[in-house]
Amino acid sequence: MEAASSTEPTRSIEGEKAQRIVDATRTCVAERGVAGATFDHVAREAGVSRGLLHYYFGTKERLLAEVVRRDCDVRMELLDVQLAGATDADAFIALLRDQLEDIVRTEPGLVTVIFELFTISRRNGDIALEFAELMRRTREQVAGLLTVKQAEGVLELKTDADAIADVLFGLADGLALRMLGEPDRDWSTTIEAGVVAVRSLLTSA
Repeated sequence: MEAASSTEPTRSIEGEKAQRIVDATRTCVAERGVAGATFDHVAREAGVSRGLLHYYFGTKERLLAEVVRRDCDVRMELLDVQLAGATDADAFIALLRDQLEDIVRTEPGLVTVIFELFTISRRNGDIALEFAELMRRTREQVAGLLTVKQAEGVLELKTDADAIADVLFGLADGLALRMLGEPDRDWSTTIEAGVVAVRSLLTSA
C-alpha cells in the first residue's frame, strides 16, 4: 500500500459501504499492523474493489486518518449524549471510565489504529497536520462539555478546562496502551487509581 505523502483531500464517501471500509481497515491493522494492512487486504475484508479505495483515499495514511476521524466522531457524539445527563462529578467520571473500558474491550482495533496514525504522523507532514487537528477538536469538545457542566452547577473545575481535557485523554490513551499490552491482567485497581487522579481535577459543585 502506498506510503507517500499526498496533498489531495480525501473524497467524501458515506453510507454502509463507507462503514464497511472503516471496519475492515481497523480489523486489518489490528491483525496485521500498518505494513501488512494493504489495500488488497482491506478491499477483500470490506467486499469492495481496490480501485475504490484508491479513488476515495489515495494513500494508506489518508485511509487511516479517515478511520480515526470517523470513529472518534462516533465516540464523541456518544459521549456528548451520555455526559449531558450527568448530575455530579461521580456520574461524569464513571461515564469516562466506562467508555475507556468499553473501547479496550470491544474496539481494540481503534486504539491500535490511533497509535499507528500517531507513529506515521512523526514522519508525514500531511498526516501530522490531520492528527493535530483531531487532537485539537476532541480536546475542545471535551473542554466544552466540562465548561457547560461547570456553568450548570454540576462540576467544579480545579484548573483550565482545556488542560483537564488533555489530562483525561492522556490518562485514557496511556491506560489503553497498557491494558492492551497485558490483556490478562486485572486492571480494576489501576483504573480506580485513575479515577482518584481525575477527582483531583474536577469535583461536584
